[in-house]
Amino acid sequence: NEGNEYFKEKDYGRAVAAYSEGLRRRCGDAELDAVLLTNRGAAHFHLGNYRSALNDAIQAKKLKPTHLKAIIRGALCHIELKNFLEAIAWCEEGFQIDSNEKKLMEIRAKADKLKLQGTFLGTQIDFSTRCQERAVMGTVLLCERNIKLVLEPSDEEEEVSDGLAEISLDGFHSGSAMGAKVHLDADGNLNWPVLFLYPEHEQTDFTVAFHENSRFIDHLMVMFAELPPWDLEKKYLPNSLELYFEDEEREEMYEVNPEHTLLQVLQHERYFVKAGTPAVLVFAKHSPFSKKYFSGKKVHRL
Repeated sequence: NEGNEYFKEKDYGRAVAAYSEGLRRRCGDAELDAVLLTNRGAAHFHLGNYRSALNDAIQAKKLKPTHLKAIIRGALCHIELKNFLEAIAWCEEGFQIDSNEKKLMEIRAKADKLKLQGTFLGTQIDFSTRCQERAVMGTVLLCERNIKLVLEPSDEEEEVSDGLAEISLDGFHSGSAMGAKVHLDADGNLNWPVLFLYPEHEQTDFTVAFHENSRFIDHLMVMFAELPPWDLEKKYLPNSLELYFEDEEREEMYEVNPEHTLLQVLQHERYFVKAGTPAVLVFAKHSPFSKKYFSGKKVHRL
């Protein structure tokens, strides 16, 4: 009920936390857990965390295979993740339950169209003029946290910025590669768009709202509740992953403790946020690929 109230208020971050707390109670009622998962998936969806939303839909469907809302949510997530064939498959599964479900018909039609067009969905970056007063507020927030930004100048040299030109506080602008924005929540905490890179498979994940006080392991547990389709060897399990960030200036790698929060990582003396989007590299532990990848590089391990 608390999660539903936050959801109505469009406070999706708190809604996720409330539904998660409900699931942690392990009530043993499969129907209720399916509802909690579906609702949490809807909140994640509104935050733009499509992989997390999809995993919740998958878990809800396992608990209640006829839960149409979970199937609809899963199909929508596949649309956002550009998995158009999977979206169609989920729609077909839903039609077995209700062949006249209008929402599924809409999603199926959209998936068919996008599959044919090869359309690449994405949010346009907002390049509108930034208000200096809000930019100053953004600078103060970053300075208080000791977070360093790197601007992307037009000339060849990169420049470290205190954030004045990069950030404002409408949605606390920092245009990411996906058009997402850092935003300040009601409690005065920053929520960042974060990019997860998987070099071995040339894949990426994009989390739109990563609370600065959330741990990396908590996100990994949700993101990899189900194995991604590209992990054919089933190596990418939450507790079998290593995270790193790269210091491009020194050409050095730093291992990230998954138990650390995003803020702890951003405050590292050699971490610089580029283009408004923190990024981490993810590897399967002790994999031949990672050994080859790190060969010849200076790596600062935990």
